Amino acid sequence: MATLVRDRVTWLIYSQLAVYGYFVYGFGPSVLLLRDDQQVSRTVSGLHGTALATGAVLAGLVGARLVRRWGRALVLRVGLSGLAVGVLVFSSATALPVTLVGALVAGTFGALMLNTDSAVLSDHHGDAGSAAISEANALAASTGLLAPLVIGGVAATSLGWRPGFALAAVLALVLLLASARVAVPRPAIHHVDTGPVAAAGSGTRASRLPRRYWVAWAVLVLCISTEFSMTIWAADLLRQQAGLSAGAAAGSLSALIAGIAIGRVVGGRLALRRTPESLLAVSLGITAAGFLLFWSATTPWLALPGLLVMGLGIAVQFPLSVARAIAAAEGRPDQATARLSIGAGLAIGGAPFLLGFMADQFGTRRAFLIVPVLLVLAAAGLWAGRPRRARVDAG
Repeated sequence: MATLVRDRVTWLIYSQLAVYGYFVYGFGPSVLLLRDDQQVSRTVSGLHGTALATGAVLAGLVGARLVRRWGRALVLRVGLSGLAVGVLVFSSATALPVTLVGALVAGTFGALMLNTDSAVLSDHHGDAGSAAISEANALAASTGLLAPLVIGGVAATSLGWRPGFALAAVLALVLLLASARVAVPRPAIHHVDTGPVAAAGSGTRASRLPRRYWVAWAVLVLCISTEFSMTIWAADLLRQQAGLSAGAAAGSLSALIAGIAIGRVVGGRLALRRTPESLLAVSLGITAAGFLLFWSATTPWLALPGLLVMGLGIAVQFPLSVARAIAAAEGRPDQATARLSIGAGLAIGGAPFLLGFMADQFGTRRAFLIVPVLLVLAAAGLWAGRPRRARVDAG
């Protein structure tokens, strides 16, 4: 059995992912509160999520090339610096074009750091790399749990919400100083040419991925669409339907993130004994049950447990969907993960924007009916892409 040894490099990477968790889970509540400041429609406000997603796609396209040219240590420092700048721009401005630029910059450099962190953990820990990445993601979700509470709490004071979100920039700058004292290992050979750029620039035409991969890719996109639709817009429905103030609604998102943090810890252990397909099927059912409770609730005492249950279901969907897609790629993990990165960006940018547009047209409560549609489509994709052996047994 592989042993996970947590040294200075490990704790540095864990800390960086924890800061990213605070940023990404604080982004949704901040967008809600920023919309009040800007007095714009939900459709326009949803463009901030699109900017964040565009940054993630850009980071996926250039990340591997930057690592080859500069090395991981410098890329991580650049990522921390850019994340801090983007957060400060977003949290200090009021003009829409400026806040969109802030979201784009933070999304690009934050994703650049996130992708490099995962590669460092995988290389540095060898056989225990998966355990290290899982532990880091659980820590990031746990830190992200604090973001809505801090932002919502500060929003209720005369300071407003902005210092609460800007804390992510302060933490990033502290880690930037600390990282100078830690020697980040150089890439292993098998990681040098990973990512979309390498696949496109290797001079070899990429072979076509099988149909089963693309079905798994679609399931991943649908699951991410569900998660980010909730993290960005759930507070808006809480404010309208459960009668919460803007600050309290933003802070209440911690219930969703708490479910995600708990679910990732428990789900990692269950994954050792259950197939990804069976766990995903259960997770979709749990998410649907939590959504029904949340969507139908008119008081916080029912809505918040609904969010918690939804988080428990959402928790395992991303890691298990990634594992299924890579397994279906038939020995082409680099090509597979490049396409997954683009799919994740499309989901983060597309689904919340669509929900915001529908909310402007039909009302927030009706717009949220997009979530069960996403879950049903994900379940259909899970059934269509199940392994051949499972299909024979079912028949």
